[in-house]
Amino acid sequence: MQSEINASDRKIIEQKLKENADIVNDALEKYLELFDKDYNRLFDAMRYSCLAAGKRIRAFLILQFFSLFNNNINSIDKVIPLAAAVEMIHTYSLIHDDLPCMDDDDLRRGKPTNHKAFDEATAVLTGDALLTYAFNIVSNTKTLSSDEKVRIISEISYASGHNGMIGGQMIDIYSGGINKKIDVITLIKLHTLKTGNVIMMSARIGSIAGGASDEEIDLVTSYAKNIGLAFQVIDDMLDSTGDTVLLGKNTGRDKKNAKMTFLDILSEDNAYEYAKKLTVEAILSLDKLKENNLNIQGTDILEMLAKYLLDRKT
Repeated sequence: MQSEINASDRKIIEQKLKENADIVNDALEKYLELFDKDYNRLFDAMRYSCLAAGKRIRAFLILQFFSLFNNNINSIDKVIPLAAAVEMIHTYSLIHDDLPCMDDDDLRRGKPTNHKAFDEATAVLTGDALLTYAFNIVSNTKTLSSDEKVRIISEISYASGHNGMIGGQMIDIYSGGINKKIDVITLIKLHTLKTGNVIMMSARIGSIAGGASDEEIDLVTSYAKNIGLAFQVIDDMLDSTGDTVLLGKNTGRDKKNAKMTFLDILSEDNAYEYAKKLTVEAILSLDKLKENNLNIQGTDILEMLAKYLLDRKT
């Protein structure tokens, strides 16, 4: 099975990602039209990081999987609040990840990190505000039923909390150092929790809102789990060999912070082959999804996304 993306498909998926980012950015701008003269610095900091350039991959998964199971194009507004909320959570995680007590970085999305542009206390509160605002948005979304809200909030809180990003970050913080005693199983666990769970959650909540069955959501989860881990393998490679200007963030951070990466276990060629294998597994899950639901259309875009993420340079 071909896992690399061709030039034509690359152009299509890049256009789709841009269209998606425009939709989500418009929603984020509206949600972040906040003002209070006594603490407007907080709102400035929220806008500063949340409206910075980004591919909005997690939001893309929400909208695309919703559309996969609900092909009424006029109903996409139902999940735009979810897409905005998840991007707020992702931004919160980046702000906190860059803090001096974490990765201590000064460049993110081509701009000074939040604590550099403002200050550490503001950055901590900005992340906290974005996380809690995300839950407020979901709980007040009128296009979702009460049952959908409860299920989706459960998914988001699980992926964002101690079973997801926070648990993964805890492993990450205490697995580095000169000894680097973490093994490959724990490394996969780290990245599945820290990065993969939010990617899986994004695909799952889009599918839930679209009316997917439990069996279909299992296949969706398999796809997202594989592209999430492949994403991290490529991220490790880019941190070692990528271009800071293209990436919009500093390279060599993992080495600087003595972090364990896939390149500590695999050669660069073998790491890429592993990412290719994960991408093929993701595409196979899409094939099974089509076999189980012959009415499903649009998996080609998700296949393009998997290949695009494998071949990314940013």
